[in-house]
Amino acid sequence: MDYRDSTDESAFRERLRGWLSEHAAEFPTSGDEYWARQGEWHQALYEAGFFGLSWPAKFGGHDLAPVYDVILDEEIARAGAPPRPSLGYLLHGLGRHASPELQERFLPGMIDGTERWCQGFSEPGAGSDLASLRTTATREGDDYVINGHKIWTSYSDVADWCLLLARTDPEAPRHRGISAFIISMKQEGIEQRPLKMMSGITTEFGQVLFEGARVPADQMVGAPGEGWPLAMTVVGHEREPSTLGYVARYGKLVRQLAKRSDEYSEEIAWAAVQTEMLRLHVRRRLSEQLDGVSHTSEGSLDKLLMTWVDQSVGHAAVSVGGTKDPELLSAYLYSRAQSVMGGTSQIQKNIIASRLLGLGV
Repeated sequence: MDYRDSTDESAFRERLRGWLSEHAAEFPTSGDEYWARQGEWHQALYEAGFFGLSWPAKFGGHDLAPVYDVILDEEIARAGAPPRPSLGYLLHGLGRHASPELQERFLPGMIDGTERWCQGFSEPGAGSDLASLRTTATREGDDYVINGHKIWTSYSDVADWCLLLARTDPEAPRHRGISAFIISMKQEGIEQRPLKMMSGITTEFGQVLFEGARVPADQMVGAPGEGWPLAMTVVGHEREPSTLGYVARYGKLVRQLAKRSDEYSEEIAWAAVQTEMLRLHVRRRLSEQLDGVSHTSEGSLDKLLMTWVDQSVGHAAVSVGGTKDPELLSAYLYSRAQSVMGGTSQIQKNIIASRLLGLGV
């Protein structure tokens, strides 16, 4: 396979590299300050023509091939710039399941960064087993009234809108009684509770309590009871490494660790092997996307690979820096979360066994 840039891709890479050299240093790359200014970074990328590259032009994107997103991620990592805001899974969910009216209303603001979003899926008792969620949506006139408790909700404290899953039919089988809504986060009846992580970050995740919050019925995505297919679309794209842009960062960190280590390190060597494996896997996935191949349950395999690589790199980082280097310690601590966020590794293995290998059928 030929991974070299085409003429157009090379020109795009050079233009992006020049812009990053002038502007990347203006934005923090980690910690609470990064999360506080992520919206500014999003809009800066968009205004320069570097965000929404593979998304529909009619909503403000550029309709470019997915390879341009990979170039963006590679150059961002190379420049030491903040990560690209991750919204593709929400856009895919709304792009596939929302009505044209909802798409025209909400996708432009999502893409250009003028409206911030969060995802209201997980609950204290419904994480990987999402179908057991208990948040309710009860019809009252032209609105639904929302009551429940969401957790691990990224950006919830700054979000304008939330793509929310709630149970509209408690009598239906649990996968079929769930509906999806676009709900305003700027209203009474919503309480924010930030979650402090062991890495010290306090604003990345939050708990959200809904008590009598309201959402217009015409902001339901799809029909009543059709929330589960949307959820599967969202988590499927969320689990694909080709859309997350982590691979270049893993590779850069491993190279930095190798330079800092004075002797052979088995942890660094294994992290290098794992990182290269994931890089090639992502390239294969990208090639499949360009050929029109879509993935469903294969996203669980991607998620497992991401977890293994992240944690291999994390172990290598702590083997070099111990607990005295805050940045390397943070890389290790955050890598532990990969086994849980986006669906636990145990659940991903069950999905692979049942849906890909046909075991237990």
